[in-house]
Amino acid sequence: MKLFHRLKTWYAHIKKYALLHKTTAVIVALVIIGGGYYGYKKLTTAPAETRYVLAAAEKGTLVVSVAGTGQVSASNQVDLKPKVSGDVTAIGVSEGQRVTAGTLIVRLDSRDAEKTVRDAEANLESAKISLQKLVQPADALSLLQAENTLAQAKESEQNAESSLMKAYDDGFTAIANAFIDIPGVMTGLESVLNGNTLAASQSNAYAYYDLIKLQEPSAEQFRDTALASYATARTAYEKTLQNYKNTSRYSDKATVDSLISESYDTMKSISEAIKNAKSFLDFVNDTLAVGGSRIPSALTTHIGNLQSYTGTANTHIGALLNIKTSIQDDKDTIVGTERTIREKTEALLNLKAGADPLDVKSQDLSITQRENALRDAKETLANYFIRAPFDGIVAAINVRKGDSASGASAVATVITAQKIAEVSLNEVDVAKINAGQKVTLTFDAFPDLTIAGSVVQVDTIGTATQGVVNYGVKIAFDTQDDRVRPAMSVSAAIITSATTDALLVPNGAVKSDGSAYYVEMLEGVDAVAATSAMGSQGIASNTAPRRQTVEIGEANDTITAILGGLKEGDLVVSRTISGTATTASPSTQNTSVRLPGISGGR
Repeated sequence: MKLFHRLKTWYAHIKKYALLHKTTAVIVALVIIGGGYYGYKKLTTAPAETRYVLAAAEKGTLVVSVAGTGQVSASNQVDLKPKVSGDVTAIGVSEGQRVTAGTLIVRLDSRDAEKTVRDAEANLESAKISLQKLVQPADALSLLQAENTLAQAKESEQNAESSLMKAYDDGFTAIANAFIDIPGVMTGLESVLNGNTLAASQSNAYAYYDLIKLQEPSAEQFRDTALASYATARTAYEKTLQNYKNTSRYSDKATVDSLISESYDTMKSISEAIKNAKSFLDFVNDTLAVGGSRIPSALTTHIGNLQSYTGTANTHIGALLNIKTSIQDDKDTIVGTERTIREKTEALLNLKAGADPLDVKSQDLSITQRENALRDAKETLANYFIRAPFDGIVAAINVRKGDSASGASAVATVITAQKIAEVSLNEVDVAKINAGQKVTLTFDAFPDLTIAGSVVQVDTIGTATQGVVNYGVKIAFDTQDDRVRPAMSVSAAIITSATTDALLVPNGAVKSDGSAYYVEMLEGVDAVAATSAMGSQGIASNTAPRRQTVEIGEANDTITAILGGLKEGDLVVSRTISGTATTASPSTQNTSVRLPGISGGR
C-alpha cells in the first residue's frame, strides 16, 4: 500500500509539472520515445553480413614506371658524360660533324670489361653443359657400374652372413673345448684351496695361513680373497656348465651368442680365482723363505699346478674373446652392407629415372643467374662506347686520345633539332633509370597531348636541396609538336620494366604476414556466383576464405605479378565488405602506363 501511495503521489507531481511546463514535457517525451526506438532497433537488427568481391588471376602485361616532373628545356644540347672511368682510346667524330643516333663519339679502354664479358660467357656455357649432363639419360656404362656396385654390396652381405654363421659355430667349438679342460682346472683349484694335503682336519687354505700367521697377520686377507673369488668362480662355472649342457650347435643364434658371452665372463672369473689363489700361496712361500722356515713340498706342487691352470684359463679366454670380436665385426659388417645396399639400390633407381626435378630447376636457376651476369657485363661494356643519343651535330669534343675520362665531366656536346625535357628524380628512383629507356610525356598545357620519348642523359652527380638529393634526367622527344614550347611543365613516366605474359592480380588481393605473402580464396564458388562476385557488391559466404601462400614479382599501383602459388583463372578476394566498411590491401607506389607497342595494364 505504501508503494502504491508513493507511485500515485509521484504521478500526480509529474502531471502537475507537465501541465505547467507543456513545451518542456513534450521535448522530454520525444527524447524518451526516440531513445527507446533506437535501443529497440539496435537490439533487434540482424548483424550486417560480410561480402567478398572476387577477381580472377589473369595473364597480361605488367608495366612498371617511375614518375617525374620538370620542364621543356630551352636548350637543345646534351653533354655526353661516360658512366664509367677510363682512358680515351679512340675518338670517332670531329667537331661540327653531323651524326645519327648510335654513332660512336668516344671509346674508352674496355679491356677489363671485355674480359668480364668473356668470363661471363664461359660461365654461362659451363652452366648449360652441366644442365645437358644432368638431363641426359644414363649411358650403358654408368648403368653397368651402378648394377655392379649393387651386386658387390649384396655379395659382401652374403659373405658377412656366412662369416657370422661360421663364427657362431667356432664359438660353440671354443666353448666345448673350454669345458673339456676347465672341469679339471676347477677340481684342481678345489683341491689346492679346500683339500687336506697338509692336515687331515684342516683345509689347505687355513693350514697355509697357520704356517705364517705369526709372522704375517695380513696373510688372512690373501686367504679370504682367494676363497671368496673361488666361490664366485665356482658359482659361475656351475651355472655356465648347466647352460652349456642345455645348448647344442643347432640352437638359435641368440642362445649361442648368450652362451659365448657367459662362457667368456666365466673364464675371466675362473682366471681371477686362480690368480688370487696363486698370490696367496706365493705370499706364504715368500714368507717362509724369508723366515728360513721349511717349505712344504705340497706348497711347491700347488703353486706349479696353479701356474698351469693360469695358462689353460687364459688360452680359453683368448679364444672366446676372438670369437666375440669376430661375431661383432660380422654383425657390424652386415649392418654396413645393408645400408650400402639401400644406398646403391636408390642410386640405381635414380640413375634409371633420370635427373631429379629439383636439381634441374636448380641448374636452370644457375643458368638464369649466369645469363643475368652476362647481360650486366655486356651493359657495362657498352658504357665504354659513348654514342650519340639522337641525330644531331657534334658541337664540341672535350677530350683527346689518351686522356682520362669519368662521369664528372662531359667528353662531348651534341646539339639536336629535337626538343628535350628535363625532369628531376630522387636518389631512389634514379637508380632504376638508364639511357635508352622509353618515356611517356604529358603536358599541363595540353591535357590531351601525349608524346613518346627516350632517356638520353642521366646526371651522375646529384644536387642536394635541404638534405634531399635529386638527379637531372634529360629526355629526347621522339616526335616534334610545335605547340610544345620551352619552359612548359612536363610530366614523365619512365618505363623501367615491362613483363609480358605475367599472371596478374589486383594489389588489393595481395596481403602480407611478416616476410610471406598470401591471397584469400573462397571455396565452392560456381561460375554464376563467380560472375556476381566480381561485381562491386560481391557475394556473401558462410565460410571464411582460406589463405593461399603466393610468391610475388613486380607490381605497379594497380596490379601485382604472381610468380607462384596461383594459376590462371583462380578467383581471389580483392575486397572485403563488412557492414559499411570495405577493406583491401595497400598498393605499391608505382605508375601504370601504356608502353608503345605493348598493351599496358593487363
